[in-house]
Amino acid sequence: MADRDGYLAEPYQTAAQQREASFLGMWLFLATEIMMFGALFLVIYYYRLQHPAAVSEAVHHLHSILAGFNSALLLSGSLCMSLMVQASRLGNYRRVQQFLLLSAFFGLAFLAVKFFEYGWEYHEGLLPGIGRESPLKDPAARLFMNIYFFATALHAVHLTLAVVIVLGMVGRIHFAHMKLPERAITLEMVGLYWHMVDVIWIFLYPSLYLVGRAA
Repeated sequence: MADRDGYLAEPYQTAAQQREASFLGMWLFLATEIMMFGALFLVIYYYRLQHPAAVSEAVHHLHSILAGFNSALLLSGSLCMSLMVQASRLGNYRRVQQFLLLSAFFGLAFLAVKFFEYGWEYHEGLLPGIGRESPLKDPAARLFMNIYFFATALHAVHLTLAVVIVLGMVGRIHFAHMKLPERAITLEMVGLYWHMVDVIWIFLYPSLYLVGRAA
């Protein structure tokens, strides 16, 4: 049995059974998240088909370069998370903490850029709420901006939770509350959640910022 399978919790009989159950539970949870965002993607593309001109007007006001930079930040965070999982399987505490902190840094950087972008859009009158008069003349374009804000804010909430979990893992390792490589599977679950948040953004980015921009 590999060292990383040495930890066995109740009620599991074998390490393989425990590992399979952990992955099954995590994939079921991720499936519910994907279904929620999947419904949101259906709304986005249905609305695009119904109001192509209005959506094109709204998309031309979005800051695609900032969003592209944010995409690079999240992909960098995912790379660090993958390297962290490999280090956890080897029981390298120092590298695990370094990669977790780097992932958290990229996640926080993404959120900082996103909130700066929100502030920019708010002052331009693009976001819902009290602000300057919207430059969007078509009501359907303004409604698309509401969809954009809801979708990106929901993603930001998920990323915030991911960063909190990652920092919690750093704390557990720092105070010797997690033994590696025996508990590496816990960090693998964290990595899966992080990657799911990244994948959702990779689909949100073109769906909101790019499709219709050249129209």
